[in-house]
Amino acid sequence: MAQILKGKEVVDALAETMKKDVEALKAKGVTPALGIIRLGERDEDVSYEKGAKKRCDSVGVAVNQYVLPADAGERQLLDVIHGVNADKNVHGVLLFRPLPKHIDDNAIRAALLPEKDIDGITDGSLAGVFANIPLGFPPCTAEACMAILAHYGIDPAGRRVTVVGRSLVIGRPVAMMLMHKNATVTICHTKTEDLPAVVREGEIVVAAAGKAEMLGGEYFREGQTVIDVGIHVKEDGSLCGDVKFAEAEPVVRAITPVPGGVGAVTTCVTIRHVIGAAKYALREKP
Repeated sequence: MAQILKGKEVVDALAETMKKDVEALKAKGVTPALGIIRLGERDEDVSYEKGAKKRCDSVGVAVNQYVLPADAGERQLLDVIHGVNADKNVHGVLLFRPLPKHIDDNAIRAALLPEKDIDGITDGSLAGVFANIPLGFPPCTAEACMAILAHYGIDPAGRRVTVVGRSLVIGRPVAMMLMHKNATVTICHTKTEDLPAVVREGEIVVAAAGKAEMLGGEYFREGQTVIDVGIHVKEDGSLCGDVKFAEAEPVVRAITPVPGGVGAVTTCVTIRHVIGAAKYALREKP
């Protein structure tokens, strides 16, 4: 049986460090604050917002919520963005996307300051990830993958890693972050020939294809570590990832569960980035 890489263990460890960081910042007169910008009432956005607020409360991070109607105009949203950019008491900004179709996503992303972009959506933040320089923050889900590997002592240095998925939200950023840790990375996708064979080559597999249970048992072999980024709702209401857990778990060495894996860590990383942004505002190392 595989080792189950539970997100809760990672979250508990990160939370202790975050509490100490917040206490140190408050001693200097700074309360880290998250600004959440949401348009409309999408269930998944509201649910994530509640989770983020609960995590903020648990470590002492303040939350400012900016809720606009789903039909709000681009000018209204830009005014909110410019407002949080200028507000020294708001250190990190979480903007829920996708935005409504009548709003130019590129214009909104360009308006947000990279140093306040805690989820890696701006071009500046992504440039920081690709160039490995401290500009903005990487996408939270990508960093959650790295946090899980670090917590469980799985060093990617010198390892062959297969990333399934090439999005700018997870696939490409996590590939770059793994390369910065000296892994040898293959990025593959639905157009990759003989995809199962390519995935089997990886000692570490990051499944970020965005398709429910796409990777069955034929994709895996003994000794692999599998990080399943996907989260999907099945017809019966249960959750699953991009990996067919029941087929992979008996074969591989270690695997993250869904739910209770990467998703659990992502919210925690979001709050850690807020604290890092507050440190940056004081010109401390995040």
